[in-house]
Amino acid sequence: MSDPARDLLDPADPPERQVAKLAEICGALMRRAEQLDDGRGAAYAQFERAVLLEEQVRERTRDLERTLDLLNLSNARLADATRAAEAAHAHLAGAIETIQDGFGLFDGEDRMVLCNSRFGMHLPDVRARLRPGMAFSDYVAAISVSPGLDLPAGTGPADWAVERLARHGQEHTLFTVRLRGDRWLQVGEHRMAGGETVVVQTDVSDILRAEREDRDKVLDDQARLVRATLGHLAQGVAVFDARGRLAVFNDRLGEMLSIPRTALRPGLDAAVLVGRLRAQVRMDPPMDADALARWIARPGARGRIEFGFRRGAGQFFDGLGDAMPDGGFVLSITDVSAERAAALALREARDRLEERVAARTLELGDALAAAERANAARSRFVAAASHDLLQPLSAAKLYIGSLIEDSPQDEERSVAAKALGALASVEEIIAALLDISRLESGRASVQVGEIALGPLLARLADEFAPVAAAKGLRLTVRPTAARVRSDPAYLRRILQNLISNAVRYTETGRVLVGLRRAPGGWRVVVADTGPGIPVEEQQNVFREFHRIGPRASASEGLGLGLAIVDRACAMLGHPLDLRSVPGRGTSFCVTLRAAGPARL
Repeated sequence: MSDPARDLLDPADPPERQVAKLAEICGALMRRAEQLDDGRGAAYAQFERAVLLEEQVRERTRDLERTLDLLNLSNARLADATRAAEAAHAHLAGAIETIQDGFGLFDGEDRMVLCNSRFGMHLPDVRARLRPGMAFSDYVAAISVSPGLDLPAGTGPADWAVERLARHGQEHTLFTVRLRGDRWLQVGEHRMAGGETVVVQTDVSDILRAEREDRDKVLDDQARLVRATLGHLAQGVAVFDARGRLAVFNDRLGEMLSIPRTALRPGLDAAVLVGRLRAQVRMDPPMDADALARWIARPGARGRIEFGFRRGAGQFFDGLGDAMPDGGFVLSITDVSAERAAALALREARDRLEERVAARTLELGDALAAAERANAARSRFVAAASHDLLQPLSAAKLYIGSLIEDSPQDEERSVAAKALGALASVEEIIAALLDISRLESGRASVQVGEIALGPLLARLADEFAPVAAAKGLRLTVRPTAARVRSDPAYLRRILQNLISNAVRYTETGRVLVGLRRAPGGWRVVVADTGPGIPVEEQQNVFREFHRIGPRASASEGLGLGLAIVDRACAMLGHPLDLRSVPGRGTSFCVTLRAAGPARL
């Protein structure tokens, strides 16, 4: 049956033929349109639809042809890819085959993909069953029952398979498998990113044999080294294995225990050694021979043990036992006879020394009593002499004072004034000696009470203001409302000596007296701008009759002021501090306990 649309226009016709057909069709259609009525118009519409349908069919035909072309191109590319994959697989298989180790690859579902000829070569029965698609669990099961596998003692095929599959669950694992015939395989298993598993088998038999030979050689060398070392030790040493058999010892052990060399040999039971100890020596309690035997026979881990024994009257030995990691133990014996003799001699010397110390103590006690009696006599003498000297000095001062008032001539009054000053200095020195004597004898009368510092410092300021003004110094005494606890007389003497010392040794500048807060009290500070005290002299200034500098003379005192201050502060429990920088000045600080609220 012919196609009307194809009879009208055939794509295979040349263009001239198609144009002629189209012109003929157009003319017929025009004539037909003029001759036909409205009913015939429907036929024309059908013709138009036929033409449109033919165009759509022709378009679909062209799409199908393009699709077929693309399919043919894809098939060609797929064939190329297949050939490339087959070539790559062949190259991979060839490359794997060149590897000296056994190589196996399993996919993400634990199915074998490929392996080389060396994979499982040491287990021929398993090697014959290796095929692509084999499950990993079947591979492990085949190995576990292979007669070529040398299973560890106490491990069955099922146990080995379970342990092997547990290793398979790890991302990376490396272990060694022992085979029959003293062969060893090192198996490495690695999980890839896509879930595939690579298994590599390496024959390490030669390496392990070489290591074993090297280890045996090292052990032999170590054994020789141990024997040589033990031979040079002063102690007797015996090493026993886990069964209590003598393994290594030195000759010194036999000498200490009086055991013949023929009886002391490797393999000797430790119980025999204990028996010889029991028979030949006397062990010190509580570690006797029976307790030592129980320690040796104790199963499992042993703790450290110490024991001692002696032979005769002059030989003493100390023993030490300690466990080793392999279950064996070591016994070492040390001759301590010389140490015991030295300790005995030291004990005797100590006893003699104690007797001499006791005798010397008695002698020193007598000497101390005599010194205390002499010191007391000296103090009484100084007190009596000071009292006897002060009375005529006071009388002489009165006579000279009267002479000054009655003398009409200035020259005579000047000489008398100087004599009066000299007598005042002598009186001051005698008073200082009396104070030192009282403080040293411990018989100073102390009455601690509450003291207002403000009035005390004001009186001292009035006392030293003329002296400071005469030297061109500025004396500053800060007023205060603080109240402290101390002895009024000795506190006044302490502050008086500190201020006097500051004014005496300061040439220019000022002397400052003030208070600072202290934990639970106050610090009275006397600071000056004098020459300062060198560091090496700062402890010596508190010694009696010690003065610093070439200007020190009897007219400036005997160097007793600071000695009195130091002893009085120690007696009253007032801490005394000294700070000085040569060329910049000195400050003394006396810490006093507060008697009331801390108010300046």
